Amino acid sequence: MRVTKGALPRVIAALREVVGVVLFKTRVFVQSRQPRVLPAVLRPFAQGADHVDVKTVESRATLREFLAGLMSYQPAWVTALYGVRAVFVRLLGMRQQGVPRQVLFRPEDIPMTPGREAGFFTVRHAEEEHVWVVAAADTHLEATLAVVMEPTSGPFRRFHVVTLVHYRNWAGPVYFNVIRPFHHLVVERMARSGARVA
Repeated sequence: MRVTKGALPRVIAALREVVGVVLFKTRVFVQSRQPRVLPAVLRPFAQGADHVDVKTVESRATLREFLAGLMSYQPAWVTALYGVRAVFVRLLGMRQQGVPRQVLFRPEDIPMTPGREAGFFTVRHAEEEHVWVVAAADTHLEATLAVVMEPTSGPFRRFHVVTLVHYRNWAGPVYFNVIRPFHHLVVERMARSGARVA
């Protein structure tokens, strides 16, 4: 493995952010991998889920601003993970349709109509300034990503980023348990990216 000049400081900076450096206008509030109670609006989507996790941050962003930052997050290391994933899914007998390219969303680009595409997700449910639920289905599992915005008494809004996974066959738990540590890292960074936009 070749390390280019200047790569080490970037890696160290990324690690500092991951382990808890809170950025201006962003507060990491709660991180729960097994939430006790989900917001009522998500309970129908969570029924029978094999995995549920929630990342919660606070920001001054609107729901659309938060979603634009969250969905636009794809640094080079995440793109590299998609490349590794392509090899891994072939071993499980699945396909990946290339490596997803980064899409830069603007708040007004965020689709709020069920059935509309949002990257490789499809909108399942949306309510302005309250909730956004999207899903991606494959032969091995269905993954649902939801964001619930909760007002607070101060200038910040609380954003709950929820992942729901339903396994469809034997490959689902094998696949997800291998990628689970990366999943938590990527979703946390996506949430921070969404919270920073305001």
